[in-house]
Amino acid sequence: MATLKPGSADSPARPRRRPPAAVTIMRRATFAAAHVLRREEWDEARNRAVFGACAGEHGHNYVLEVGVSGVPEPATGMVVNLKDLDRLMRQAVIDDVDHRHLNRDVAWLQGVIPTAENLALAFWHRLEERLPDGALARVRLVESENNSVEITR
Repeated sequence: MATLKPGSADSPARPRRRPPAAVTIMRRATFAAAHVLRREEWDEARNRAVFGACAGEHGHNYVLEVGVSGVPEPATGMVVNLKDLDRLMRQAVIDDVDHRHLNRDVAWLQGVIPTAENLALAFWHRLEERLPDGALARVRLVESENNSVEITR
């Protein structure tokens, strides 16, 4: 059996290592909130037809996952310090929505039907304005074991 020597004409070409397309670090936070899905200008029958049981007052234990992309800092090996990301998530979103009624108690959600999609979009905008340009890569909001929404760059 012949032995291949690295770099010899017989050795298979060693693939060049290319940097990954992106390094994304994820952070997870939870909150509990109540809401109702309805349009005030619609009657009860239409709200129930469109939003089903969610047209009535109810709540969820939400899970918010936030992904930040970038190049790891050589000195720390981190894209972002998770303590800083956690603090940012709490200041931008969690502190305002945890144990609140999303339709009534959150000023920056006034006039928004608090569907999972609309909440994720609102959270994206609040987080994006507090992070370096292009760093926010992903927001995932889990409303229940059956429902989640994800926004990616």
